[in-house]
Amino acid sequence: MDILHLVDRLEELFNESRPIPFTNNVIVDEDRMLDLIDQMRVAVPDQVKQAQKVVTEKDRIQAQAQEEAQRTIQLAREKSEGLVDRDSIVEAAQTRAQKVLEQALLDAEATRNEADDYVLESLTSLEIEMERIIQQVRNGIRTVQHANPNVNPPTE
Repeated sequence: MDILHLVDRLEELFNESRPIPFTNNVIVDEDRMLDLIDQMRVAVPDQVKQAQKVVTEKDRIQAQAQEEAQRTIQLAREKSEGLVDRDSIVEAAQTRAQKVLEQALLDAEATRNEADDYVLESLTSLEIEMERIIQQVRNGIRTVQHANPNVNPPTE
């Protein structure tokens, strides 16, 4: 289940709760609250799995870019070795091979940088979302504890 949906359900539970007159406290259905918290605990690992998939995809893209760069380098070497041994043609071929090699390295680096940027952006977004959800859960716990001081927090 999507963690944002669970957060919405938690907020709905809060909004449906009965207020305690002359306070900022509400009475929350404990079973529903604990059920939502349990569902959140199950949903968060899914978000972590998604982050791991992003990291795996980044590694795959980097490996693919490196392999492509190696193939381009090898192709450039083979082409330069196969050219006729005439001075001007050999010199031109070596210059071209060097340019191809440099461009391949630049392309591979650019691909790696783009993959790193994508992974960093995805993981940062996931971190912000998880911190927001954790803060909402903590606020819910504090609200329940303030509403009923006799309730003890669960032990791990």
